[in-house]
Amino acid sequence: MRFTKMHGIGNDYVYVNCFDQTVDDPAQVAIQVSDRHFGIGSDGLILVMPSEKADVRMRMFNADGSEAQMCGNGVRCLAKYTLEHNLATGRTCQQQTLIDLLRAAVPDADELRELTVETGRGILTLALALKDALVEQVCVDMDEPILLPSQIPVNVTGQQAVGIPLTVDTQNLLMTCVSMGNPHVVFYCSDVAAIDLEHLGPIIETHPIFPEKTNVHFVQVLSPNEVIMRTWERGSGITLACGTGASAVCVAGILASKTQRNILTHLPGGDLRLLWNETDNHVFMAGSATEVFSGIWQSAQS
Repeated sequence: MRFTKMHGIGNDYVYVNCFDQTVDDPAQVAIQVSDRHFGIGSDGLILVMPSEKADVRMRMFNADGSEAQMCGNGVRCLAKYTLEHNLATGRTCQQQTLIDLLRAAVPDADELRELTVETGRGILTLALALKDALVEQVCVDMDEPILLPSQIPVNVTGQQAVGIPLTVDTQNLLMTCVSMGNPHVVFYCSDVAAIDLEHLGPIIETHPIFPEKTNVHFVQVLSPNEVIMRTWERGSGITLACGTGASAVCVAGILASKTQRNILTHLPGGDLRLLWNETDNHVFMAGSATEVFSGIWQSAQS
């Protein structure tokens, strides 16, 4: 099986081009390739596939083999792979919000291209800033956040899950829950470095209040436009970054009256810029995507 290793600010995945090869058991392959001692080492597996509805289709599997609906960092890398490996050419970017965010990030970009990606969340639009024919930054229209508790899902009453008490390992926490196509719970704290995420993460992920488990984020607010966050990712554990999580944090900050709509988010692997657009209710995320290396995996069936 031919593969390419990529990462979005440290959130790393193994990518397989399924335009010209197949992966018969992607859940098992994800477990094998993700192993950082006996495999390639990654947070999961992403299949780059043909689509009848968009330029390209993404299927994403966590390190434990579970399939997820979306991955913000993963989809940015998939867009870079698609364009640079000539799987689709896209079109000139037309969405002004995407243009503005990319021009702010890469003011000297040669060109802004636009791609559509079919995901478990639906079809997403991405804009790519190119310099010397290489993708420098990618901005994703993450669509609208899902706030109704039954659709996140989280077992609480009401129209939103904001500032809800949750007792975890004798600690009394306040949670805000958001779905970006996958479930997220956000906790605000004074010092994210002091959080024992390795201990609390799996307890919260599998708490009975979350019927489909959840991604877990602890957030420290530096200013109304800047935060630090750490993530325990559902099915993968502690990760250096989580794009859907950063998007959920952007939304949670408004709901919990902690931050404004446009924020800079510092994650262990790097920075993401987020905007929850008041005009169309969509969340936009801009960040880097990096290709690390390519190779052939001998142990997987292809």
